Amino acid sequence: MSIPTLPGITPKTIATRRITTRVLFSGPEDGTPVLFLHGNASSATWWEETMLALSGPATSSGPGFRCIAPDQRGFGDADPAQVIDATRGAGDWADDAVALLDALGIARAHVVGNSLGGVVVWRLLADHPERFLSATVVAPGSPYGFGGTKDLDGTPCWPDYAGSGAGLIAPPVVEAVKAGDRSLENPFGYRGALRRLVFKPPFVPAREEDLLTAALSMHIGERAFPGDKVLSPNWPFVAPGVWGAANALSPKYVSEAVPRLLAAQPKPPVLWVRGSHDLSVSDNAAADPATLGALGLLPGWPGPAVYPPQPMVSQTRAVLDRYAAAGGRYQEVVIQDAGHAPFIEKPEEFNRALHAFWRETSPA
Repeated sequence: MSIPTLPGITPKTIATRRITTRVLFSGPEDGTPVLFLHGNASSATWWEETMLALSGPATSSGPGFRCIAPDQRGFGDADPAQVIDATRGAGDWADDAVALLDALGIARAHVVGNSLGGVVVWRLLADHPERFLSATVVAPGSPYGFGGTKDLDGTPCWPDYAGSGAGLIAPPVVEAVKAGDRSLENPFGYRGALRRLVFKPPFVPAREEDLLTAALSMHIGERAFPGDKVLSPNWPFVAPGVWGAANALSPKYVSEAVPRLLAAQPKPPVLWVRGSHDLSVSDNAAADPATLGALGLLPGWPGPAVYPPQPMVSQTRAVLDRYAAAGGRYQEVVIQDAGHAPFIEKPEEFNRALHAFWRETSPA
């Protein structure tokens, strides 16, 4: 992958005890560290403008920030030989993040994650809460994962978690990624997906070409993208396999970390930011099998009593309410007229919310 970086962003190749990958840096080396974790079908490139808005020197109004954004395992310039063991849920990504902090000599940092990166943040809070000053999740996946659960407690629709994992990825989407299809005409291509499902139309980002290159940087293969699948007798007749990002996001593997998240000590403060028009993560998400089934796009849908749309946003709120009841705290911010990437669509509003959160949660 070769994507030019913005002035003020420095790319480096960093080797940790777990993985070698490209890491983007900005800001003073002695600034307060902030770790940025990108979403699915993207890379560290997506965080550059947010990093630059933070990375000025220390002033009388606040500290400077040292911004750090890695290409996560399975994406961009991460070592393709280091595949994702989906049976660990977000564990590989979380352990990679901590290994990066260790390699950089960072004891504690703020962490910010979007979408898949938000799922990694849930795991980091469950397994390594002492390493984080605060956590910001931006349009995060549900703490219970994506697909195949039906209530606020993440109860699976089927015992084998059918309706989650790599089997949901349509073959034409896989072919478009393999071909590096950048056209707008292909209904299964990623340019159209960015414009329809990630950003709220008619928004088109200024760096669309770079963001599209990052989206197409996913590592390809049965143990990467799309990953393997298992046939199921339960609708929609596919269950999660054991390799790759799509399977790692299945509730079969992700949801086991929720009890540890709720029990974790200490409990860093959490900022939850989402767009008002997010089609990718909602209580009726565009790619949810139940949504597609109700539209007749996935034949055989058994109906809402058996397989309702996953209440992703409501699940997140329910878990955060329990987090707060157990001694933590969180804020929910909804950015109007934004989709799945409000930090790109509405950067000024996002940055105001982020900076205010850090001011409010910093020790006096």
